[in-house]
Amino acid sequence: MSHPSRRGVLRLTAGTALLGSFALAGCGRGSDNAASAATAKPVDNSQAKGTVNVWAAQGDADVLDKVIKPFKAANPKLTVKFTLIPNAEYYTKLQSAIAAGKGPDVAQFFPESQAQFLDPSILRPVPDGLVDPSAFFTSLWDAGVVKNVVYTVPWYAYTYALVYRSDLAKKAGVKAPTTWDDVVPFFKALQRAGAGHGLGADIGWDIFNGQDVAMYAWQAGGSLLSSGGKWTLDTPAMVDAIKYNASFFTSGTADTSGPTFLDAQPYFVSGKTACMITGPWVIGQLDAVAKKTGWTASDVATAPLPAGPSGSTSFSAGGSWGVLADSGNADAAWKFIRYVSEPSTQVAQYKAYSSLPAVASAWANPAIAGQPLLDAFLAQLKNTRAFPQVSTWQQVATRLGKEMEAVAKGKGTAAKAAANVQAYAESLGTGKG
Repeated sequence: MSHPSRRGVLRLTAGTALLGSFALAGCGRGSDNAASAATAKPVDNSQAKGTVNVWAAQGDADVLDKVIKPFKAANPKLTVKFTLIPNAEYYTKLQSAIAAGKGPDVAQFFPESQAQFLDPSILRPVPDGLVDPSAFFTSLWDAGVVKNVVYTVPWYAYTYALVYRSDLAKKAGVKAPTTWDDVVPFFKALQRAGAGHGLGADIGWDIFNGQDVAMYAWQAGGSLLSSGGKWTLDTPAMVDAIKYNASFFTSGTADTSGPTFLDAQPYFVSGKTACMITGPWVIGQLDAVAKKTGWTASDVATAPLPAGPSGSTSFSAGGSWGVLADSGNADAAWKFIRYVSEPSTQVAQYKAYSSLPAVASAWANPAIAGQPLLDAFLAQLKNTRAFPQVSTWQQVATRLGKEMEAVAKGKGTAAKAAANVQAYAESLGTGKG
């Protein structure tokens, strides 16, 4: 995989999404738009016509014009216009355009940070029969659903797994950890085998640390919201999750001062660290960092996340598509989305940019199935959950990440951190009016 810093890209997009609760229902959108969106007609198999304006963040969408060449050839009366926007500006510009009634027909979203857009005044519900919901990883599909209405269709997928130095594990005579109890001993074994630290942990103390703790809370049997829509963060499961995450640092197997994000892979390759809890994009980057073809295949392995008391749950993330309520060519827009959701198209997208498919069956293609280091990510994607689909989740996750800093540095308790983030979340509410 060639993209240099997918997580860095996500830091920017998530940061802009914190612009918040963003209620657009009153921003130049009348009830007619919402009504027409709520009565979406089935999409037939006739040719798409006219012009479809597609907005996307730079990155995975850079190759889309190439990927959809067969679609354009099959629909000669259709013009697809792409507008690719820098990640740091994408959500900000999209929000402004929607508020002004000048949005595109189709917009890209990120399943982990799209909640503020999931409203009939902003997006048209996905027409029944457009795609098969069961074809996608469940949590990615669920990320686009609010009050039983589906607003987005998944496009590409990723989650976190354990990436570790297999050569050092072999030297230490240890196997990948499968439970929380195994984790710190595994990291320490890798240190005895020569690593500076067992884990190169995230030290941003931001939304990404908060997302990590959230998945550990799921692994501990907790939830983030109750069935009634109330925040449930000050719980024994959350306290256990914070303690678990902090144990990487307090045990001396991770360092609170480094590596920074940009240093993570060089540290890993050099042996300053021996593990990363990260996404699949790193697999295709390590040979370049090592300046040695085949280094990754010989010295790196992957494994699903070690299981907590309630399992090995991770979170789902990636890219998704939606059609704006104000679209002047919704029929062609949905046909575009249907095409990019086909397994063959998602394989073509993978070959062009290494975007891993959101359609589970596409992973059976030899281009992907023939790469054993991706197996752990496929296994993990089958065991993921969507983050809360409420507009304040990102602010809450950011606060949770900040609360982690004091605990990791031994200057605060997990119980106090959980209580603090609960109070903060309650002060924000869920953005539902």
